[in-house]
Amino acid sequence: MSSGRSANGREVQIPLQQVAPSLVAPLPITPPSHRSTNPWPPCDLTPQPSAPAGFQPLHGGFRDVFVEKPEAKYCCEACRRVLCEPRQTECGHRFCQSCINDILSHSNPVCPADREPLFKDKIFRDVCCHREIMALKVFCRSKANGCQEQMSLQQIPDHLNVCPFFEVPCPLGKCKERMMRKEIPEHLAWKCKHRESTCEFCMTKMPLTDLQKHKETVCPSFPVSCPNHCSFSSLPRSELTSHQQDCPKAQINCLFHRYGCTFKGLNQEMRQHDSTFVAEHLRMMVKGNCLLENKVDNVKEELMERCKVLPALNSRLSELESQNEELREKNRQTEQKLANLQVGENGKMMSSHSETLMALEIELGSLRRLREEVETLRGTVDNVRTRLATLEQGGRSGSGSTHTFASLETQLNRHDDMLSVHEIRLADMDLRFQVLETASYNGTLIWKIRDYKRRKQEAVAGKTLSLYSQPFYTGYFGYKMCARVYLNGDGMGKGTHLSLFFVVMKGEYDALLPWPFKQKVTLMLMDQTPSRKHLGDAFKPDPHSSSFRRPTAEMNIASGCPLFVAQSVLETGSYIKDDTIFIKVTVDTSDLPDP
Repeated sequence: MSSGRSANGREVQIPLQQVAPSLVAPLPITPPSHRSTNPWPPCDLTPQPSAPAGFQPLHGGFRDVFVEKPEAKYCCEACRRVLCEPRQTECGHRFCQSCINDILSHSNPVCPADREPLFKDKIFRDVCCHREIMALKVFCRSKANGCQEQMSLQQIPDHLNVCPFFEVPCPLGKCKERMMRKEIPEHLAWKCKHRESTCEFCMTKMPLTDLQKHKETVCPSFPVSCPNHCSFSSLPRSELTSHQQDCPKAQINCLFHRYGCTFKGLNQEMRQHDSTFVAEHLRMMVKGNCLLENKVDNVKEELMERCKVLPALNSRLSELESQNEELREKNRQTEQKLANLQVGENGKMMSSHSETLMALEIELGSLRRLREEVETLRGTVDNVRTRLATLEQGGRSGSGSTHTFASLETQLNRHDDMLSVHEIRLADMDLRFQVLETASYNGTLIWKIRDYKRRKQEAVAGKTLSLYSQPFYTGYFGYKMCARVYLNGDGMGKGTHLSLFFVVMKGEYDALLPWPFKQKVTLMLMDQTPSRKHLGDAFKPDPHSSSFRRPTAEMNIASGCPLFVAQSVLETGSYIKDDTIFIKVTVDTSDLPDP
């Protein structure tokens, strides 16, 4: 994830895959000598969800040639070029995003236009100016190569994807040459060293650079000469092995070489040798057989010796088996002890949970006492009202006392005030009880949002733009956090996406915890079908972001994903059942130190 800010000034996390690859410097390309140098770095123009690759300059403003000279309000106060991703300062001046980042990287940054001090949290994205700049007319970036097209700056990526004068790399990948798009067919047909070619002997297709090596080493149909220089001056490579067996000039070993015959000669000589040395070959075979029989006898003697030690080996095997049984018994006892220890640890965990339950019971007892007091007050108020009505009736008939009536009215007002105070305390205690009852202390939040359609309509109408979840914690003495959702989207996702954010809240044990907050956060929209195809995203907090510092107010600025899930995906999939959605937030607590 990458940190940024939405249009309303709240900090957001943008997935890394949405950041333009043009922020990485490309390799330098030497332009052809017959063509004017292209001032724009080579790039892949595949559209991205945010800025297309290579569309924005690596640093500073746009270097495009504009049809009409841009107004001064569209120029960066630092680089004086047309603004790229314009940011406006508190003093009203505009800068490119990369230029203002350079200025803010210095200590005590000031605006170069009026020397006013600059603060990062008071600089915002100027969406209106960005929209007007994208509508300015420019010439094609391949104008130096001959293209005469004019278009808005926003249309540059789409045009360069089809511009015949735009320089692109060879589509085969291995070739390092670049050419205009219209020159690709000629390059692939005649010039590219890696173009596809066909071996004229075996008809196998391969790159041109591999063709010669293929012929010289592996082509089965390539003509080769016999290494023995016989009458067959040329034959296919695949037939060479079988030819060696019949070649009249091939040097071969005697068939009895395994028995000790060392004769080696041509095929014609081998026939004469076989007929001449029959008796010698037989003697060699007899000698070999005698040696073999002696080896068999030696093997038999060795086997007999080994059979004698078998009883001792069986006895030793029995001893080892008994020892193995003893070790198994000891292992079983060790596992039992380990299980008892684990039960003890679980007992400690149960003790911790018991403390929480005791706190809940105390809160519940206070809540019951308040309710009893409220019921008593209500009964008292009803009695006073009854007496008041009786006195009013007596006043109409000429009886009763004005003084008593005034006293009762004062008493009624006092009881009404006390009843209001108790009802406020009762509502506060009820809210605290609900929070304690639903709080999670393992870093995981399961948030159930009912009445999705109604809440979505309220968000569209501007009544309730966002919803906050109940707090959850990384531990009993850990970080306090919550989630915030915009059902109709926020910032870049307004009207098209559901935006989901993570919020660090002010907790009771913040003084004991490490800051800034550095734990990995995973946001997830849960699939309510058995397939469980949940949608999720994760990010590591930016340690320099104010969203993850120790809170000084009740909660920090929300941080997360304005484009978390498209509303079309959310409302047509299996993520809404019974007008309810479930959101899961998980905070990694594996490497979290104890406070």
